[in-house]
Amino acid sequence: MNKHRVMQWLAIAAIAFGALTLFSGGQALFGSPQARAAVGNAVPFVLWFNFFAGFVYILAGVGLLRRRPWAVYASIFLASSTALIAAAFGVYVLSGGAFEIRTIGAMAIRLLFWIVVAVAAMSAMKAPSKL
Repeated sequence: MNKHRVMQWLAIAAIAFGALTLFSGGQALFGSPQARAAVGNAVPFVLWFNFFAGFVYILAGVGLLRRRPWAVYASIFLASSTALIAAAFGVYVLSGGAFEIRTIGAMAIRLLFWIVVAVAAMSAMKAPSKL
């Protein structure tokens, strides 16, 4: 499978991931009292970051599908900002803050996904060398 085909699948996954993130984050933030209670010990700054990032996931995915150079930077931004939020979450946890264990897994999946997308996007969209 060539780089561009892989990039298409990653872009589609980013769009789907963004839509799911918006749905689940929206339920946790704005849903019924039962939906909000089901979240448990959600960490507010992580929850809000993930919700807003969902919009950027979709934007980056569309940009990657359309092979827009700015989408590479959006992917790098998502990987970097997710790493920063994960680090802040780690500090929060080590400081004794209440959290859900599933948040660790979710942040790890998000970070790994965006690192893979950013690396693939840089590789697939680099300018051809002029020898």
